[in-house]
This record gives sequence, structure tokens and C-alpha cells, in this order.
Amino acid sequence: MAPQHEPDPNGPDTHHHGYISDQSRYISRMKRIEGQARGIAKMIDEEKYCIDILTQISALTRALQGVATGLLDDHLRHCVLDAAKQGDAAAEEKLREASDAINRLVRS
Repeated sequence: MAPQHEPDPNGPDTHHHGYISDQSRYISRMKRIEGQARGIAKMIDEEKYCIDILTQISALTRALQGVATGLLDDHLRHCVLDAAKQGDAAAEEKLREASDAINRLVRS
């Protein structure tokens, strides 16, 4: 289950996630990834050669990792940095979230 985040105490319109400036690029990348996943399913359905399917799975994995590392970078540059500037417990929480996310990415 994904962690629930507290609403911004300054109001919902004052905080934007770090990826917001690249949101359309992330959406576009995820749509391409979705198409890749459908293509792999079709390859399996059509009984394509195992190595060709594995090659496509590897490409899909790299594409997802690219999105994940981009989001992590945005999180560090915006959310963590903004919290660190405030210098309160929020900074420690954002650092913990980032560390947890890195651990999940490394394990995957």
C-alpha cells in the first residue's frame, strides 16, 4: 500500500510536486511503456521467440527505471530540498521517504 501524505498545511494550491513541470513528458513516457507492455503480451500470445520477448521485457524494465529515477531526482530537487530549507521535521520525513524509495528501486 502506498504511503499516505499529509495535506500541505499552507493549502492545497501552494505545494506542487517536483515532477509537475515535466508532467506531460512523464505521461507520454508512461503511455509508450503501456504500449510496450501490450506489445509483449501480444508477442506471448503469438508465441514469439523467447529471447525476443526477453529483449522487449529488458527494454520495458529500463524504460520504467528511467521514469523512476527521473521522479526520484525531481523529488530530491524539489520536495526534499524545499523541506530542508524549512528545517523542520518535514525535512527528515522527506529524506526518509527518498531513502525508502531508493531502497525499493535497488531491490527491484
